Amino acid sequence: VKDDLIAALALADKQIPNKAARDRALLLVGFAGAFRRSELVGIRIEHLSFMEAGVEVLLPRSKTDQEGVGRTVFIPNARGAVCPVKALQNWLALAGIESGLVFRSISRHDHVGNRLTAQSVALIVKAAIGRVRGHDVQNYSGHSLRSGFVTQAAMAGLPTFQIKEVTGHRSDATLAKYVRPVQRRKVPSLL
Repeated sequence: VKDDLIAALALADKQIPNKAARDRALLLVGFAGAFRRSELVGIRIEHLSFMEAGVEVLLPRSKTDQEGVGRTVFIPNARGAVCPVKALQNWLALAGIESGLVFRSISRHDHVGNRLTAQSVALIVKAAIGRVRGHDVQNYSGHSLRSGFVTQAAMAGLPTFQIKEVTGHRSDATLAKYVRPVQRRKVPSLL
């Protein structure tokens, strides 16, 4: 959820520059767009449309869109240091990425590489959470960004149709499975 993400970001920034910028952008964009790991690593510069209010991310294909119809996820600007759009722009500028894949590997010498794998997203999330005291990384995965967004949105009282616009879920029943159990008890009427 949002508090976990903010705590992880504060510590992620203490890494080497390219890795810190990449991880910040990946965590914020992954959370704000409720993306699956495979969707995150597949985002290309050509899929991004920056505008005054935020950025549109085109997903040409996803798990629930095998026909390749595509869907667009809008990520709005946010205030302060946790703006996913500013983090994304900062990462792209720092890494000098002008075409191709957005999220890429980083060497131990802080050099930007090529493709980042879906498994790498899970490891980045676990490492970011692992730096925060009191968090058991066994309870986190690459999917935590997606389920964290859904849980946070449910806690904030967003209607299910608005949450499904971001996540791409078709059914309320499937969406409800993404709300973490502890939070489900705190929010009496989610769906």
